[in-house]
Amino acid sequence: MAAATAFAVIFLAELPDKTMVATLVLTTRYRAWPVFAGVTAAFALQCAVAASFGGVLTLLPDRVVAGVVAALFGVGAFLLLKEGFSGGDDETDAASGGTGQVSFLRAALTSFGVLFAAEWGDASQLATAGLAARYGTPVFVGLGAFLALTTVAAIAVLVGRKLASRIPTRLVQRVSGFLFAAFALVALWQAVLG
Repeated sequence: MAAATAFAVIFLAELPDKTMVATLVLTTRYRAWPVFAGVTAAFALQCAVAASFGGVLTLLPDRVVAGVVAALFGVGAFLLLKEGFSGGDDETDAASGGTGQVSFLRAALTSFGVLFAAEWGDASQLATAGLAARYGTPVFVGLGAFLALTTVAAIAVLVGRKLASRIPTRLVQRVSGFLFAAFALVALWQAVLG
């Protein structure tokens, strides 16, 4: 019961959330498997932390969390926009599969870092902590939350792969950069005014 409840709550909360958008954007930038591996590892750690500590996570300073998220999304926006507006050729990108040709480890670590920071103190992590405290079964709540986040990530990876094969890479990078910049501004606003 606790795992099913956690899955339903987290899946519905994350489907339209920045987590899905960030995973989708990362998949248009990097190969699918390293992105999926990185975000899955981030979700596993986040769920373990949330389920283990229950309601204690709500005591973390929201402004600090929002500041870190703003900085990471800001760096991501800068890198995506820099590459999206560089003088490269989309035909070269299309010939290489439309994604960055970086190592598996680098793409996975980048994906891990972005999603780990974005999820820290997020509604899904707080919901996981709250459900773990309510049901008193942190393992099952953590498992349900992890499966929900992984399902959302899988959907985002599949959609991202389709987008990368149909839309010019430079356009995806530019739109992604502006999306990341918007996320950074929202997080910065939360950090300053929160």
